[in-house]
Amino acid sequence: MATVSELWLYPIKGCAGSPLTHAEILPTGVAHDRAFMFVRPDGLFRSQRGTPKLSVIRPELACDGAKLTLSALDHETHTLDVRPDGPRLTVNVHNTWEGESVDQGDEVAAWASDLLEEDVRLVRIPPDHHRAVDDWHGDITFTDSTPLHLTSDSSLADLNTRILENGGTPVPMERFRPNIVMTGWPDPYFEDTIRDFTLGDTHLRWVKPDVRCQVTVVDQPTGKRAGPEPLRTLAGYRRDPGGGVTFGIKVAVNAPGTITLGDEIVVH
Repeated sequence: MATVSELWLYPIKGCAGSPLTHAEILPTGVAHDRAFMFVRPDGLFRSQRGTPKLSVIRPELACDGAKLTLSALDHETHTLDVRPDGPRLTVNVHNTWEGESVDQGDEVAAWASDLLEEDVRLVRIPPDHHRAVDDWHGDITFTDSTPLHLTSDSSLADLNTRILENGGTPVPMERFRPNIVMTGWPDPYFEDTIRDFTLGDTHLRWVKPDVRCQVTVVDQPTGKRAGPEPLRTLAGYRRDPGGGVTFGIKVAVNAPGTITLGDEIVVH
């Protein structure tokens, strides 16, 4: 029986994640997941696709999301009181969605702009936030398209075996930035076959394969591109008919609840 081996929260889109022992799952995914993001002053979102150094920023939430601490190597730690509401900034994600956000102020903007060497502002979803690609994808925060991302240890082991055979260096799971990692499936990519399932007291469902981008070639601890793996090897056997290469699945929430490390998956 497959069980949950890792749970991850990413408070700020594109920045480092925090491991969890249990995760509160809301209709929009892990509580506080990608509730913040950095944007240009004109509101265009920043991600590791264009700003790979985002990965070195380590956000930590406290007081049930009321305080946010940002740290990075060789950079002074910055703590702010989160503005749940306040000055609004219109933001743009992938040129497919525009909506309002809550600007978190000049001090954190200056801190991040200095670190990233580009002019950015930190924003948060407002209390009246609502965003969805469509009814099938489910409600989302600032994530790309679905509430959750799921991968498995067996799939990574198979991928890394292939990378070694191609003369490359194996990659860690953090390159794929999952929320949920499963262990115990004897066959790699078994997650591709599941459609409706429960973890803990949640009820989740498959939405689509997770098409991977240039973020996977970024070395997460340093924020530097270290390609061509894993994209080179994935291109040899994981091409999606719609374009790109896939690893893991994107997941929506039918019924919220709590997932804990060690929870067994029940596939319906």
